[in-house]
Amino acid sequence: MDSSKFSSLPKRVAVAIPAIAVIVWLSMLGGYWFFFLIALFSSVALYEFYGLAEHKGAFPLKAFGLIAGFVVNGSFIYERSQVELFGWFESRGIRLSMFSQLQFLLVVLLVFLLAVLLIELFRQKGSAILNASTTVAGVCIISLFFGTLIYVRELFPFGFPVHKFFPTSYAGDAELALISRWGGYTIVSIFASIWMCDTFAYFGGSTFGRHKLFERVSPNKSWEGAVFGFAAALLTMMVARATVLDYLRVQDALVIGAIVGIFGQLGDLVESRFKRDAGVKDSSAIIPGHGGVYDRFDSLVFVAPLVYLYIDFVVLS
Repeated sequence: MDSSKFSSLPKRVAVAIPAIAVIVWLSMLGGYWFFFLIALFSSVALYEFYGLAEHKGAFPLKAFGLIAGFVVNGSFIYERSQVELFGWFESRGIRLSMFSQLQFLLVVLLVFLLAVLLIELFRQKGSAILNASTTVAGVCIISLFFGTLIYVRELFPFGFPVHKFFPTSYAGDAELALISRWGGYTIVSIFASIWMCDTFAYFGGSTFGRHKLFERVSPNKSWEGAVFGFAAALLTMMVARATVLDYLRVQDALVIGAIVGIFGQLGDLVESRFKRDAGVKDSSAIIPGHGGVYDRFDSLVFVAPLVYLYIDFVVLS
């Protein structure tokens, strides 16, 4: 085993420990705290994505895309805001009519798409096709997909079927507190399974890797590392199910673990493809020893929307 492969490990660990503590804390708090955490990650990753596009000669509408991306992230906490606004106005005798959450998201995306096209109509900078494509792709790939993780957290308690998991259809303070903890632990478990997948894929591949996984895209990744990562993701979710996520069935934990183990690694490869196409090693150098935010959370691009779909339409259906 080549010890030089792990020379940057102390710096990576020193940065990761406090970052993980903050992520776990805000995931358990949920609500607007968790929203702002993911919106921050999403905004920085989107900025980095636009930087990759600029290396290919594109001129994405960065400021406009970042604003639109933040609003897209906000659409996933819209239901919470809607309930609070309704309560505030109704307490003052004012009847309020608002979009549903899905309507709000669709309006934001449609207005964003139309605005990008109209701006490029009058803009004279580079290729209009390339500019519009990268601007829209960034919001869809980063902001929309990262935002689904916010909605996973918001399913607890918004969208949580109390009658399915409790003897009565009424949720008192104790039940609501438990549901909120389940939501926090679900997010923490998703992050933990991604981190364990990455860690075991890295060490397993560095130690036992012999067969290249996708040499054209990421020459250092191996099939052996991918198998280690997949097994670690499954095991992490099974441990989480046995300790803090007792609302999940065994098959649910296995499916979520498989989503992380397979699609998390595919998300990593997709970002590697983007970076190789742009001719850069990292999306940025904002995190010492880790590269950019997109580098650290590229797995969420595939994992977050798929886990949301599974939890909302299968587990909580």
